[in-house]
Amino acid sequence: SLARPRPLARPLGGASWEAMAADGPQPAKKIKLQHNTLRQNVLFGMGNPLLDICAVVDKDFLDKYGLKTNDQILADEKHEELFDELVKKFRVEYHAGGSTQNSVKVAQWMIQQPHKVVTFFGCIGKDKFGDILKKKAEEAHVDAHYYEQNEQPTGTCAACITGDNRSLVAKLAAANCYKKDRHLDQKENWQLVEKAKVYYIAGFFITVSTESILKVANHASENNKIMSLNLSAPFISQFFKEDLMKIFPYVDILFGNETEAATFAREQGFETEDIKEIAKKTRGLPKVNEKRQRIVVFTQGKEDTIVATVDNVTAYPVLEIKQDEIVDTNGAGDAFVGGFLSQLVYDHPLEKCIQAGHYAANVIIRRSGCTFPEAPDFH
Repeated sequence: SLARPRPLARPLGGASWEAMAADGPQPAKKIKLQHNTLRQNVLFGMGNPLLDICAVVDKDFLDKYGLKTNDQILADEKHEELFDELVKKFRVEYHAGGSTQNSVKVAQWMIQQPHKVVTFFGCIGKDKFGDILKKKAEEAHVDAHYYEQNEQPTGTCAACITGDNRSLVAKLAAANCYKKDRHLDQKENWQLVEKAKVYYIAGFFITVSTESILKVANHASENNKIMSLNLSAPFISQFFKEDLMKIFPYVDILFGNETEAATFAREQGFETEDIKEIAKKTRGLPKVNEKRQRIVVFTQGKEDTIVATVDNVTAYPVLEIKQDEIVDTNGAGDAFVGGFLSQLVYDHPLEKCIQAGHYAANVIIRRSGCTFPEAPDFH
């Protein structure tokens, strides 16, 4: 059934996880959670740290490089010249990017205090762009522990903007060099993983180190912590299906947009194009940690966000925004996840997580790149 939003008396994390796991839904506790109750490193993210090169381009530019108006792809030979031409031909802005890094940065911004609630792992080069990413992470009060290497330069992502669409072309370079044995397995790094209660990894990282994701996912599952994943782009469901489905049984919360959901459904043979049905079927796929019921969250731009839980499928309307107030939709999906996670770590109800996601996305699309004002105004 498609229910309208209603307050959910089911917490998502924190002290009541075990109680909820053992006894099913608990009555909502009448405790006002203070925003100083979080400890550092409670939220863990791992992904591809990229420097975004953003520019408003024309259709000819998209056509020249065979780009769709709204898509995310990995660069190949035919995109060799794209990055140089983008910088020469258009007015570009540089922003610290990479999907997972964007999301955890937004989560930290929403949380504000304490600093370093968020840990981030990824690989960069020992170069100027790498230094920029380190500086930006520090400014965002994210506890970033990069694996730094000399073989490849820091990764970049061309964000080609037309109207309110963005076509992303990622040149992973260093981001693709993340090594489980050289970084994740190191004692001081793994201790940071163990400190976390909530884990978030964008599907993009599946192309880099599935074994790293599986190690983190397995830890989350064995310790009844929350593992969340993003479908990230249609090509992940299509061309990395085998690795995606190895990780899938560990996923407690799945994020994605309508295009990614449709591709996932086709690849899984769901035989439906109805997004509510897709969410429901996705939620029902096999799961390792049966103490947690999977939650599936599909955003649809300005249309309702669809959320499937064990009880029902619910449509949550997004915040309205005038077309002329939209500056850049690049990062809207990442921001939604960041807002969601910022409430999840507080053990707030699902509806509050969705509201925070909608709020964060609404703030980010009014600005260039995945950037935000000094402090949030979310109540």
